[in-house]
Amino acid sequence: MAYYINRILPVAFDKVMTRTKAALKAEGFGVLTEINVQKTLKEKIGVDFPKYVILGACSPALAHEALLLENKVGIMLPCNVVVRDAGNGQTEVAAIDPVASMQAIDNPGLKRAAEQVRSKLERVIAGL
Repeated sequence: MAYYINRILPVAFDKVMTRTKAALKAEGFGVLTEINVQKTLKEKIGVDFPKYVILGACSPALAHEALLLENKVGIMLPCNVVVRDAGNGQTEVAAIDPVASMQAIDNPGLKRAAEQVRSKLERVIAGL
């Protein structure tokens, strides 16, 4: 089973970032964190790296449901979405597959919640 959902677009990085944030918002996700990996690697270890941002996306209602079902599931939250420069004018967007990441937890209710989140993330990726 793949651990992510992705799509490569023939669109500039900055435009894809804007579209991704808007698509997440339309599906009820907020962006809690934004990690600029390119900038961090340059500042911390002097490495040049292509544009690469990790968005920590969260659907508050679904996160609350998951936390009620399994109080340690916060270890796996928020849902990470990566936007990266794939070269040649292309940008890749990849999101964690929450069903795959929750396989380690034996809780049928949590699996159903993860399936809801996966459906939302699939719509985000498909809509880009």
